[in-house]
Amino acid sequence: MSEITSEQTAAREITAAAGAGPTSAAEPRGRGQTVLLAAGVILLALNLRPLVVAVSPLVSTIRADTGMSAPTAGLLTTLPVLCFGLLAPLAPRLGRAVGIEPALLITMVMIGAGAAVRLLPPLPALLAGTVLIGAGIALANVLIPSVIKRDFPNRVGMMTGLYTMTLSGGPAIAAGLTVPLAQVTGWGWRPVLASWGLLAGLAIVVWLPQARRHTRVRAAEARAAAHPVRGLWRNPLAWAVTSYMGLQSLSFYAAAAWLPTLLATAGLSKAAAGGMLALSSLVSIAGAFIAPTLAGRGVRPGLLVVVGTVSSAAGFVGVLVSPASGAYVWMSLLGIGTGMAISLALLFIVQRAPDIRHAAQLSSMAQCFGYILAGIGPFVLGAVHDATGGWTIPLLLMIALLVPQATAGIIAAKDRHVTSTPTP
Repeated sequence: MSEITSEQTAAREITAAAGAGPTSAAEPRGRGQTVLLAAGVILLALNLRPLVVAVSPLVSTIRADTGMSAPTAGLLTTLPVLCFGLLAPLAPRLGRAVGIEPALLITMVMIGAGAAVRLLPPLPALLAGTVLIGAGIALANVLIPSVIKRDFPNRVGMMTGLYTMTLSGGPAIAAGLTVPLAQVTGWGWRPVLASWGLLAGLAIVVWLPQARRHTRVRAAEARAAAHPVRGLWRNPLAWAVTSYMGLQSLSFYAAAAWLPTLLATAGLSKAAAGGMLALSSLVSIAGAFIAPTLAGRGVRPGLLVVVGTVSSAAGFVGVLVSPASGAYVWMSLLGIGTGMAISLALLFIVQRAPDIRHAAQLSSMAQCFGYILAGIGPFVLGAVHDATGGWTIPLLLMIALLVPQATAGIIAAKDRHVTSTPTP
């Protein structure tokens, strides 16, 4: 009983920090309501990656149609990731202002509207729609875990697992089906991209009942959340966690943005190249599951960092040496490496924090700076490709960045806590 009480208390603290009200945890739900809530959460999560990743298999088509340069095309993946970092701090304010359920409804409207804006012909509309999508995802990234903590206090592990699998499965579906969808329907790249916005419409319909049963966060909880700890920015361990989060995200988004184009250049069809990205996303589910499971069974997290890094390095080297013939193997290795890295990055945020308040602040720091760093990746990779006229230097750059990633991960894996100065 005390264990459950402790979990519920922690859930309320995290919910307060995210700007969410405590209503659902306090109000008993019927089985049907619980199932509907879980379905809503999964549908929300399903919208957090496809509209970003679906661009990758179509980059060459988009460039041919619009005449945009490789760095500009990289912005289609870079801009959303930058939004993840820059706009994440606004999510608690939105949650406190309107309630977490209506706030999440707003994020889905933003994502759907962004998909619709990208239908418009001008190039600025394509970029503006991309920013709107990124803003909606950034806010939902912060708010959805709070719903899981608050409304599923006895099923946090199960719901977190479903949430993580959906985050990995969404990109796999988008990467694998975008080109076949264009081929089957005969649509241009704009309608194909916009069609992924239909998932946001479905999420809105399913989430509407939740948006009607909300309350705002209690005043005492809001005041408590307004007094965070200080000093993490001067803490080397906190920066190690942040650097590992950022560098592994940079590796993932840079690969997601350009590897389909690279593989298509190497001789694969556009559909097959998109399928390779889908394969990598599917395999990453296994990597994301394996790493925290082994860590929980006593395997040293630092060793897991090294294994994940070596797997990613082997994948990049394989793509460099023989991109087409061994694509299945290389993309699978990359999937395992990136899956292990993201799960370990999230694990370190929890393990290195001594309490809930530190965890919230460390998470905010890691996501804000981490995603800003990650957002640079696709743009820089595209610029280096244009400057060198090939993919050899960009791939060597990605391999070289794995060294500081592994170093930061090994430091972050050490069994100790970040320290800070609490505000009065």
